[in-house]
Amino acid sequence: MNQPVAIRDIEAFVYRCPLETPVQTSFGTMMDRPMVVVRVTDQDGHRGWGEIWCNFPMVGAEHRARLVSSVFQPLMAGTEYASPARAFAALGAATRVLALQSAEPGPFAQCLAGIDLALWDLCARRRGEPLWRYLGGASGRIAVYASGLNPTEPERLAARVATAGYTRFKLKIGFGAERDRANLAALRDTLGADADLMVDVNQGWSLQQAREQLPGLENRGLKWIEEPLLCTSPWSEWRTLAAMTEIPVAAGENLMGEERFREGIDSGALSIIQPDAAKWGGISQGLPLGKAINDAGLRYFPHYLGGGIGLLASGHLLAAVGGEGALEVDANPNPLRSALTPTLNRVDNGVADLGDAPGIGPVDGLAELERYRVL
Repeated sequence: MNQPVAIRDIEAFVYRCPLETPVQTSFGTMMDRPMVVVRVTDQDGHRGWGEIWCNFPMVGAEHRARLVSSVFQPLMAGTEYASPARAFAALGAATRVLALQSAEPGPFAQCLAGIDLALWDLCARRRGEPLWRYLGGASGRIAVYASGLNPTEPERLAARVATAGYTRFKLKIGFGAERDRANLAALRDTLGADADLMVDVNQGWSLQQAREQLPGLENRGLKWIEEPLLCTSPWSEWRTLAAMTEIPVAAGENLMGEERFREGIDSGALSIIQPDAAKWGGISQGLPLGKAINDAGLRYFPHYLGGGIGLLASGHLLAAVGGEGALEVDANPNPLRSALTPTLNRVDNGVADLGDAPGIGPVDGLAELERYRVL
């Protein structure tokens, strides 16, 4: 996994797809689906593809694409790195001061993560191996779960994806106790006793609100409760919350940096940790982190909510890490995802097969999505 990469060019493209049904969370509503695609070309003309997290706020997609073109492209074009991991370290060091000076460590980390995904994809394609195998995985078969079930009649969407082979489902909550509980009851009635159900608060509660809300969620067979508190809340508050409930506690999509993730692993509060490889760390940091999570006796469930390229990369990363985790797949219709993920569009009893195509697989679907490209 130490192939040198000599960079000719790097480009970023923005796609936007309107939504028939906006995606509701406790902190805001998505009116469209964005996707920032990164394409890295080496000196021999080989290409690799990555994706940068950009969901909120909605102007973030164009902003991150322009960071790539204005900051990272001049740093990378014409340079050579001993490996993607060395490139990640070098680019992080070169932009550290600017990320702080601009008060934007998050967007810089997201750009770096997407670039890293593209570099790993490039190396796997050059080797002619699927990314999961290039990273040391034993199989391309991964468990998946349906995410993004909105608080308005979630059972309808859940029933549709259940017929497509899903057996695990995650509901967004934090919209009032009565509504949350009614939605859980509707999902259980629709999906049956054997379906795995999880809930996501999206950082929507204080510790006191959690104290008030958790009793109503007990004895419902929930596999986890995700981000009940702010990601910046002290670990002492997370431990207090975990002691209140029998439901496993999950978090990680909004943690950033090796130190913060190590604290999460060591906190004693989390059962499931959910890094987002397009938001922080890419594969260079995500692969050792995923293994560290599993080695600590916790469970690695990669977070993902975006377009198809980042989803594929996250799936290949999960396959390489191994363990009992499952890949998060947004259940809502999204051409920016489905046109690029033929392997993940086929689910059998909660499992998908990433296949043996080089890298993350073909990206021919980008031609179909050209009508959605805005930058």
